[in-house]
Amino acid sequence: MAHVISAECISCGSCEPECPTSAISAGDTQYIIDAEACIDCGACAAVCPVDCITQE
Repeated sequence: MAHVISAECISCGSCEPECPTSAISAGDTQYIIDAEACIDCGACAAVCPVDCITQE
């Protein structure tokens, strides 16, 4: 099960460098997680300042 980023994302970018598989990228309005590349490690969720990253 992959992680997802909700609409509460403030596009701070703190999650992107934490991802060991580079599954996170900047989308049009917020960051997004590629479900195929996500290994469900939770590193991104641990650093999110607004807690908008959860398991799908």
